[in-house]
Amino acid sequence: MNVLGIDTSNQPMSVAVYKDDTLAAELTVNVKRNHSIQLMPSVEQVMKLADLEPKSLDEIVVSEGPGSFTGIRIGMTTAKTLAWTLNIPIKTVSSLKLLASNLIYQDGLVCPYFDARRGNVYTSLYRCNKGEIIEIEKDCNLTMIEWLEYLKSLDEIIYFTSPNGENFEPLIKDELGTKAIVVNQPFNLPRAGLLFALSQYEAETPIHTVKPNYIRITQAEANWNKQHGEGNQNESC
Repeated sequence: MNVLGIDTSNQPMSVAVYKDDTLAAELTVNVKRNHSIQLMPSVEQVMKLADLEPKSLDEIVVSEGPGSFTGIRIGMTTAKTLAWTLNIPIKTVSSLKLLASNLIYQDGLVCPYFDARRGNVYTSLYRCNKGEIIEIEKDCNLTMIEWLEYLKSLDEIIYFTSPNGENFEPLIKDELGTKAIVVNQPFNLPRAGLLFALSQYEAETPIHTVKPNYIRITQAEANWNKQHGEGNQNESC
């Protein structure tokens, strides 16, 4: 099976190609560059390295979010356009689950998180054990202080991983002490090469129903809700 994987949910951009169920090529870029400019050339590069033509693809897997609104839209739109053009299935995977899967062979709790600004994070909680990853808490958006209060109550060692959460590291260590292990590069960067394995547990989604999982509503939506008296639609844990 030939599969293209795409993750643009944060500053790091990662694309990968599986050829005959084997990871053939993977590219991860962690610099501040416009994903809308870099994504398609990167897709073309990994396809060329894998010696595959677009018509040879059987499936596309893309990170659905949460993360950067703009980044998620770019990856999702590109994946849907390619899937529609090539008439192949598309699957989505949580960008937090993708990040946590770097530690899938650790034994214990893994907390992936993204900085959502103003002291907030997008986060979730997984238990990894011998190649398995089990969701303990679903993707959500809340303050890091609130989240750490909950995590302290678990009284377990927790691996924290984030590509942009360095500002929270002192707080994490102050609150959890020796119970917190902060993961450093390169293990705190999402890898599109892991999307294929994770997608085996996901169902195919009709292209017209595939949509980003922002969790937190956009500023435009918030302004509209304020004008029309709608309530807060953010998802908290």
